Amino acid sequence: MNNPKRIPYGMMNFVALREENCYYVDKTRFVEEIEHANMYFFYIRPRRFGKSLTLSMLRHYYDVNEADKFETWFKGLYIGEHPTPLHNSYLVLYFNFSVVNGEISSYRESMDSYCNTVFTSFCEKYSRLLPEDALIKLKEKKGAVEQLYCVCDLCDKAGQSLYLFIDEYDHFTNTILSEVARQDDYASETHGTGYLRSFYNAVKSGTDSSIKRVFLTGVSPVTMDDLTSGFNIGTNYSLDSRFNEMTGFTEVEVRAMLQEYSEYYDYNHSIDELIQIMKPWYDNYCFAKESYGKTTMYNSNMVLYFMDKYLNNGCVIPEDMLEENIRIDYNKLRMLIRKDKNFTHDASVIQDLVTCGFVVGELKAGFPAERICEPDNFISLLYYFGLVTIAGTFRGKTRFVIPNEVVREQVFKYLLDTYDENGLSVDVRKHDGLEEGLAYDGNWKPYFQNISDTIYLFSSQRDKQKGESFVHGFTLAMTCQNQFYRPVSEYPNQEGYADIFLLPLLDIYKDIQHSYVVELKYVKSNASEAEIEVKTHDAEKQVCKYAETEMVRLGARSTHLHRIVIVYRGVERLYVKNYRLAWLSIDSVLFKKLITQIPFTLNLFARNADIHRGFREKD
Repeated sequence: MNNPKRIPYGMMNFVALREENCYYVDKTRFVEEIEHANMYFFYIRPRRFGKSLTLSMLRHYYDVNEADKFETWFKGLYIGEHPTPLHNSYLVLYFNFSVVNGEISSYRESMDSYCNTVFTSFCEKYSRLLPEDALIKLKEKKGAVEQLYCVCDLCDKAGQSLYLFIDEYDHFTNTILSEVARQDDYASETHGTGYLRSFYNAVKSGTDSSIKRVFLTGVSPVTMDDLTSGFNIGTNYSLDSRFNEMTGFTEVEVRAMLQEYSEYYDYNHSIDELIQIMKPWYDNYCFAKESYGKTTMYNSNMVLYFMDKYLNNGCVIPEDMLEENIRIDYNKLRMLIRKDKNFTHDASVIQDLVTCGFVVGELKAGFPAERICEPDNFISLLYYFGLVTIAGTFRGKTRFVIPNEVVREQVFKYLLDTYDENGLSVDVRKHDGLEEGLAYDGNWKPYFQNISDTIYLFSSQRDKQKGESFVHGFTLAMTCQNQFYRPVSEYPNQEGYADIFLLPLLDIYKDIQHSYVVELKYVKSNASEAEIEVKTHDAEKQVCKYAETEMVRLGARSTHLHRIVIVYRGVERLYVKNYRLAWLSIDSVLFKKLITQIPFTLNLFARNADIHRGFREKD
């Protein structure tokens, strides 16, 4: 039997992937669609979604100098069996702007230096097809803009056609916009006679001569809109259903990969079980409204990460389902999503997303940087970054949700970080120890008490914060950081916030002993005793009903399932004297006296799976 193909985790070079006998999910059928589209092609996808590999494949497919390698590199692929007339017919000019220093003080110098290297290599590579003095002519020009004009002119005189590829065309934009103080710097480079704008003016000019096709990729449409008059001939195909599956993996493609490797490795799981494990973490992206309900996309990089870990670790599920580079990418995005300037008020998009489970808006194909904070533009920015995805419609508008657990961890981490920066400090080391007790000892009281204590300490600084959203969002954010569980939240309906199921990650931590269904209830600070009793009674019924659902029963498996009711009271300052906080269980009652004059009066009725009734004692 032949050796299994190498998992191409982290690989972006198509030639290396093919020559090193790596597994390749064949996306070459999209070459035909690209050729049928407009000549100047914009394509936006989240980071680590296969854009660079796609560009690499296209570059080698169209390079006139690599015609003799066509059979070697494309044999067995769709486009190798169905080549288009344009294959290997262009001089290819390729830029990767992620290597250009985004610091405004050295940006032009860095761009000039990088582009000079690219143009020099281009003239040397295609010297037989260009005028004899091409390199000499190039060296006479100073700067990226002049040299681009020169290269286009040289190709035009030689009767050669250029295919221009630019990867991460918006790298400069994202770097500059990540710092509020540098907004003027961004505007100066993308408007008027700015250098970046001048470069794209040169690209546009080149399309009148030798530049026949352009393919640009990035993660946001902001630069595209600001450079419109500099390069206003491109078409954004990011939302086109024809290209929904061009990057990323469909479930059919993931299953095919799993099937192939099952012939070489002794899996500890069936293919269906592996899909069930990966799906909530890596799947559920939708990049076109017309594709919703038909096909969802897996993050290709994360699937390859999982496969690499699984196959090379004795077919054991990796303990960390989230690749560290994704966390690094999150840090890059963090400053951009801080444009959600309404965080400290009720209008925060991030808070609505976390507490309601979805946000609605109009998906924009592009918008200028100075309008990034407008709700529809900000939601669109989150969409392009991959932090939300299309999930149908709601009252005539597009509905957006967090696509999966990898993204959920990023968004909730952002939420906790922002709380921390606004005065809410979480003792991570203390909470980590409580997580272990929650999972293995059934010691749930200290865990939820720590969350409630944090809310209490923070509440005095959050007098403008909408209490219900804050309580629910913060609890979700904290439980999402728990390494032993995946919180599954039933989002709010007309009756208020529903349950959270702490789904034990038994495929990773096989010895977890306890699982939890948590019912969160919230009443206003002026709620009467009767209202609180009704709310508590409703919570008891709901948590028991939810615990009997098939999803919870199957998810809890062999663990001891606890039913916990937590009732928060108040957001306004309220003087309380007449009652104590009761933690109730079948064996014991733990009383905690509330401090008077607290902004959040917190009534937590928490009980395990065997409790059906509780009580509150009077002083």
